[in-house]
Amino acid sequence: MPFYKEPLFHFFLLGLAIFGWFSFLNPDDQSRADLTQITVDDVDVDRLILQFQTTWRRPPTLDELTSLLDGLVREEVLVREARELGLDRGDSVIRSRLAQKMSFLTLSLAQSAEPEDGVLQEHLSENSERFLRPGEIAFQQIGLGPDPGPETIDSAIVGLNSGASPDEFGVPSLLPAMLELTRAQQVDGTFGRGFFDAISSLPPGQWAGPVTSGYGAHIVRVDAIRQPAVPAFEDVRDEVLFDWRRELKSELADAQINELKRNFDISMPTQDQLSERLSQ
Repeated sequence: MPFYKEPLFHFFLLGLAIFGWFSFLNPDDQSRADLTQITVDDVDVDRLILQFQTTWRRPPTLDELTSLLDGLVREEVLVREARELGLDRGDSVIRSRLAQKMSFLTLSLAQSAEPEDGVLQEHLSENSERFLRPGEIAFQQIGLGPDPGPETIDSAIVGLNSGASPDEFGVPSLLPAMLELTRAQQVDGTFGRGFFDAISSLPPGQWAGPVTSGYGAHIVRVDAIRQPAVPAFEDVRDEVLFDWRRELKSELADAQINELKRNFDISMPTQDQLSERLSQ
C-alpha cells in the first residue's frame, strides 16, 4: 500500500492540523496561563457581524454590535468561571460536543483528500460489490385472472407465439401490459414479491408461463435482460470518491484513537466482571 494511503500517515497530517489549530487559538504560553485576560479582537468582531448578516440579511447597527460584543464577553466570563468550578466535568453534553469537534477535525482532513484516479480505480476494483448495479428486465404480460384452466393457458401461449394480438387474450387489469428495463424492487412492488425472479428464468423472446402473482396467473414475454454489473469508473467516480473518503475517515479515526490511547493508562473491568455486574 502506498504510504499516502496509510492511516498513520493521515493521522500525522491530522496531528499537524490540530497543533496548528491550537497554536492559532493560543498564540503563546503566557496568554494560555493568563486566564484573567479577555481580549476581543477584529476576528471576533467580524465573526459577529457575519453571523448577524446571515440571520437578518443586513449589517448590525452600532448599538446591536455593541450588544453582541457584550454578550460575547458575558459568555466568556461565565464559561471560564464554570471551568474554574469544574462544572464542565461529568457533563455528558459538553463531553459529547468536545468529542464531536475532534471528530470534525478528522472528517475535515478526509474530506479534503484528493486522491489520484488510479487510487480510486483501485478502490472500485477492491470494493466492486458496493457499486454493483442490480439487474433489470423488460417484459410484456397478459393477466389471465386468478384461476385460468390449462386449456386457456395453452391456447394463449400458442396463439401469442403464432403471432396473435395480445388484445385477444387475458382479462381487464390495471397492471401495466409492458415494462421497459426495470429493477427487481420496482417489478416486485407492482406484481408482488418474487415476480422478478420468476420471470427472469423464462426464455427471452417468446411468450411463456404461467407466472403467478398476487393478482393471478400471467403469460409473460421477456424482451430484454440486463445482468447485474459494475458501471464504468467514469460513471461512478463521484460515488467512489465519496466511499473512499468515508473509508479513509473510518481508518483515520481508528488510528487517531489508538495513538491517543497510548497517552493514557486505561483501566477497565474485565468481561467476567461486566457479566457479573449485569447479573446483579
